Amino acid sequence: MTDARTEILRRIRAAAVPPAPEPPRRHLRHAPGLDEHDRPAVLALFTERLEEYGATVLHAEHAGPAVAEALAGARSVVAPAGLPEGWTSGWDGEVRFDAPPLTNDRLDATDAVLTTCAAAVAESGTLVLDGGPGQGRRAATLLPDLHVCVVRAEQVHSALPGALAVLDPARPLTFVSGPSATADIEMIRVKGVHGPRRLVVVLLP
Repeated sequence: MTDARTEILRRIRAAAVPPAPEPPRRHLRHAPGLDEHDRPAVLALFTERLEEYGATVLHAEHAGPAVAEALAGARSVVAPAGLPEGWTSGWDGEVRFDAPPLTNDRLDATDAVLTTCAAAVAESGTLVLDGGPGQGRRAATLLPDLHVCVVRAEQVHSALPGALAVLDPARPLTFVSGPSATADIEMIRVKGVHGPRRLVVVLLP
């Protein structure tokens, strides 16, 4: 048995092909066919991808009025620590500060959460949260039904490698591509199963 095993392993090693050469990575640095320096085009692609997912994108010069528009109809919102002051001043609902941390039941009973982000990816319409100032705990961004995320244009990278270059891998990274949705074996799409059912992105210059 030992001789047979040795012979089998010898044949496998002899038949093994050499490792494939490292593929070129230049084509992966930016979204295909998109000039990374063409900021209007990058932001247009970001908007297009988000809307394809069913998210709403509000282009605004200032966060306050757009946040009030995004929160229209909501009665309460979670505000993570580090959220810039004044963003909810034009909205008349209840602001619930997540310090000390709100219970899961309290988060689930809150209509919306308002956050910043660490980075964004135009090619995939993705927001990246790392728990930094204004982003809060993961639970706070998963339980409310509506997530309003304020993104600065400079944070939007054409493709994932550009975003990864500015992220800290030691932090708890959450990648969000559109509202939460899933489909069962019969391909019936259901929103809000694993996170917010609605996503509104406020895009600032």
